[in-house]
Amino acid sequence: FFFDSLMTFLKQAEQAIPAEVRMISGCADAQTSADVSNVNQFELPDPAGRSGGACTSALLKVLYTNKKKPDTDLSFRDVLQRVRDILAEGKYAQIPQLSSSRPFDVKTHFALVPKGKEHGTRRAVLIGINYTGMNPGALTGCHNDVHNIKHYIMDVWGFKEEHITVLLDDGKHKPPTRANILGAYAALAAKCQPGDVAFCHYSGHGGMLPDDNGDEDDGFDETLIPLDFKRTGQIRDDDLFKILVVPMKAGVTLTCLFDCCHSGTVLDLPYNFQADDHEFTEEKNYKFTPLLSIAAELKANCINCTNPADPAANCTVS
Repeated sequence: FFFDSLMTFLKQAEQAIPAEVRMISGCADAQTSADVSNVNQFELPDPAGRSGGACTSALLKVLYTNKKKPDTDLSFRDVLQRVRDILAEGKYAQIPQLSSSRPFDVKTHFALVPKGKEHGTRRAVLIGINYTGMNPGALTGCHNDVHNIKHYIMDVWGFKEEHITVLLDDGKHKPPTRANILGAYAALAAKCQPGDVAFCHYSGHGGMLPDDNGDEDDGFDETLIPLDFKRTGQIRDDDLFKILVVPMKAGVTLTCLFDCCHSGTVLDLPYNFQADDHEFTEEKNYKFTPLLSIAAELKANCINCTNPADPAANCTVS
């Protein structure tokens, strides 16, 4: 019975989320994420020395030494535990989380480009919002996070400039408005084909809103807060699930890093890993029905599909 239950859960996960999606989040849903005043303590590459997100800075300290990855291959479990240790040593209370659309061996070597995906296109969306001029609420490290992450994925994993979308509120890049964020995620999902690799990084404010469709056990949706949130509202986890997660095709590997408050389940993924465990476990009380409804609605409302056998592929969502 227990095995049948696990297989039913896995089948529902595959039905709702065709791609392999992995997410590192800066903290648990109920926690806030820190903005550090000096990232020199994390020994980051240029443009280090300014401020940055604590989770992003700690992760890069683990993964990116002297503009290359560590000499010793680290597993996903190693990376998460080392990041948690660095944050704890720095007196940061936040506890980064690792979640996934599928159970996988956390002793697997940490890689944005898994074995077998070396020849696929590598695409990324990097978003940093400092909310410049907003008082209270302005941050100082989010642009720096994006610059450091961009160096990392290009130097270590071979991402090309032409396949990286950057949104920053710095007056030089496309601004991270609600429309631009959702548009960048939708374009990423539409462009990625089986065998491709995708990476998303978000550094900015995160929030919580009362759940509006019954899929949250704690009664709250986790949110991203775009630059123009006062006019357009926050971006709910259900929006991200609909725009980014569900349309990503089977055969694509998507890795996300959300360095913001309340980000533990911002992608609503069904499997979670705890650093003191040895494997992924199913999210307790995970409610597939609302998310499966989102997936079904997405496919039903899909227009301009180029592959009738896969209604979620290459389509524009209405």
